[in-house]
Amino acid sequence: MRIAVSGLRLLGAVTLGAATALAGLVFVAVALPFGRRPWARESARRLAALEARRLRLDPGALGLGAAREDGQELRYLAARLPVGVLGGVVVALLGIGLWTGAMLAWSWGRGLPFDGMPPTAPLVAYISLAGCVLLFLDLSGLVGVHGLERRLALRMLAPDPTEALRRRIDELAESRAGVLAAVDAERRRIERDLHDGLQQRLVALSMLAGRARRGRTELLDQVHEQAQQALAELREVAWRVYPSALDSLGLADALAGVAERAGVPVKVVCELSGRPPTAVETVSYFVASEAVTNAVKHAGAGAVTVEVRERDTMIVVRVHDDGVGGANPAGGGLSGLARRVAALDGRFTVTSPAGGPTTITAELPCG
Repeated sequence: MRIAVSGLRLLGAVTLGAATALAGLVFVAVALPFGRRPWARESARRLAALEARRLRLDPGALGLGAAREDGQELRYLAARLPVGVLGGVVVALLGIGLWTGAMLAWSWGRGLPFDGMPPTAPLVAYISLAGCVLLFLDLSGLVGVHGLERRLALRMLAPDPTEALRRRIDELAESRAGVLAAVDAERRRIERDLHDGLQQRLVALSMLAGRARRGRTELLDQVHEQAQQALAELREVAWRVYPSALDSLGLADALAGVAERAGVPVKVVCELSGRPPTAVETVSYFVASEAVTNAVKHAGAGAVTVEVRERDTMIVVRVHDDGVGGANPAGGGLSGLARRVAALDGRFTVTSPAGGPTTITAELPCG
């Protein structure tokens, strides 16, 4: 079944490629005199990106995120015409062969001659064998045309290796700076929590204890309450620095702890075949934890769903809430999460229209 689906998908891709090759030629003929105009470059980029998706290639990896100045997209659209025509010929031959085979089977199945050929046993065997060979050759042609199209797209659209290396170095430098900024921001937040919360509570606790020592025993209950609150705040700060349950119990149980402390109903779905690498597990936890905290504190959410699933070689963390929306991806908390995810070469997206809902998604490679 899977092979049949893959075959139909391949046939559809090659057939569509034949049609878009002719459309691309028309576009090139119209846009070539205006090749340096922004609209021509942008249109060529969009068409090339569509072709990349048809070939199941990542347009971003091919440098099609923005129109380039070298006009390579136009040259690619022109160069793929012969391959597209070849694909059209292969698809046409396959259609003719299948139609002829169907007509032969229909005629001979009723005992009638086809084009003057009676259904004798040697002729049926010969035609059947020849048809299978031709079908194999035609299917091989489909695979070959599709592979040739992919190779042409990679050859003409992918950035120069030196340029790709330079971009990668820039991305690594940017992600390193982002991680340092995120760590510094987290350090400042912890210091602020300790200074403004826990330190003040301990000072008040010390003063209450001093007053109780001077004979005011009725204050002992307040001393005990303040001590319990200080311990709870200290535990919360320590949990935000790094949850011990993540090491001992794993991601699912650590997220269950986040749900228990959230103050609103939080549904956790963690479907992993095994424990991911430590770095991926840690970032997954902090993305979910921070997103839940933001949903409760800032979005006024009444319910939150946290999903952690595997998809190919990726761990996908998705947090959805029914709050008021309007989350700013450039804000301190979300931008810090984006930098954490980027440090692992992952993708981080925020969808939060005004009025809600908000969906935060992190895709982390773990293969």
